[in-house]
Amino acid sequence: MKEKDFTVSRRDFLLAAAATALAPPLALRASKRKLGPNDKLNHACIGVGGMGWGDLNQFGKHSKVNIVALCDVDSVRLKKASEAFPNARTYTDWRELLEKEGDKIDSVNVTVPDHNHFAIAVNAIRAGKHVYCQKPMCHDVAEVRALTEAAVKAGVITQLGTQIAATKGDRTAVRWIKEGAIGKIKHAYLCSNRPGAVENYRLVGPRPAEGQEAPLTLNWDLWLGTAPARPFSPDIYHPSKWRAWQDFGTGWSGDIGCHIFDAVWKGLGLKPPKSVIAEVQKSWEDSPARRADTWPQGNHITWTFPGNKMTESKTLPLEWFDGEFYPPEEIRALYSVADYPAESAMLIGTKGALLIPHGGFPVLLPKTSFENYKVPELPDRNHYHHFVDACLGGEKTESHFAQSGPMTEAILLGTVAIRVPGKLLEWDAARMKFPNNPDAERYLSRIYRDGWRIAGL
Repeated sequence: MKEKDFTVSRRDFLLAAAATALAPPLALRASKRKLGPNDKLNHACIGVGGMGWGDLNQFGKHSKVNIVALCDVDSVRLKKASEAFPNARTYTDWRELLEKEGDKIDSVNVTVPDHNHFAIAVNAIRAGKHVYCQKPMCHDVAEVRALTEAAVKAGVITQLGTQIAATKGDRTAVRWIKEGAIGKIKHAYLCSNRPGAVENYRLVGPRPAEGQEAPLTLNWDLWLGTAPARPFSPDIYHPSKWRAWQDFGTGWSGDIGCHIFDAVWKGLGLKPPKSVIAEVQKSWEDSPARRADTWPQGNHITWTFPGNKMTESKTLPLEWFDGEFYPPEEIRALYSVADYPAESAMLIGTKGALLIPHGGFPVLLPKTSFENYKVPELPDRNHYHHFVDACLGGEKTESHFAQSGPMTEAILLGTVAIRVPGKLLEWDAARMKFPNNPDAERYLSRIYRDGWRIAGL
């Protein structure tokens, strides 16, 4: 299939009107079939290995979903998925899937490396398809803004892959924050110090001087997609390790940040930050080769958000810690220094504190002060099925793009700060600019390679 350019002006892209300015890269027949609770959702899965395998099976378990198409650049993974869903048509190229399926599909999930999220999702949305997209929404801040605008304009159902947002734990945390259980919020501390993450996923780099031929089972050119061309090399890109590389992933804070931020963002009703600054792993900061290619293995990022009726002051400091950086000991001691959850959020309020363990149930602190505090009765919820039900006319999804897009933007501003460590970046959200550091704006977007290009970035 011949590749075609994705074309959009810099001004329109950066001002978030790219969804309307995009020249259609594919001959897609736009359609949004009117669906009701008694209909079946015809769904296509783009990316069916790793996390994609889990996503595929979650959608496949819904009684009102027909898995009609599968796509993956890895033939081994595609074969496994096809054997599980033998009636689904199979594709290697997502562009061919969107062209040929046309009116045959109602929705897609995008479960591929971060650098290809935007290209796939925005084309599906332009074709009137409902979209479930793994986190983070996109690789770059400008892409997130454009995709959010495209989704709102198209009126399609969307959901970001923040599965934990559906759990009783995170939903309870949101409820407690909103009802002021710990009073006005003074400070927030978020962390992801997952055991084994640095060793297994956060490669030191840089890339090998020479690559090798990709296995016959992998279409390396399609895997690269929008990213700059580079030779294949085993064990460091596909599968899973791509997150460590700036061309493909968004680092640990970009990958896990959407999970840890979610309840805090929703509970407090946060708006775009006023500024962001990052402290990073010293060995990475001192290595030009690593800084040009990989993400650091440890970050401490601080955002300053505008305050609101939920906060004690006119601004709210929110700090992120990962790798070798940990929340202050006195903050961990509010729960337990020894048993502090490796991935969690801690909110400090005027009446107490709230610990939100990733995947666990929130804890009001000190426990003796909240022994009789009411726990809300919330129904069980499946994040994937909630998306399906919304496509069939049910209630709005909890992580729709209008909600999760601004949050993802803020998180990815942290990845920009990582690349200029130690420099405070003041953020003008309306103009998508850093007034005090225009040089850092080059990290808000990127240049797509020939055949996949977004002009002017």
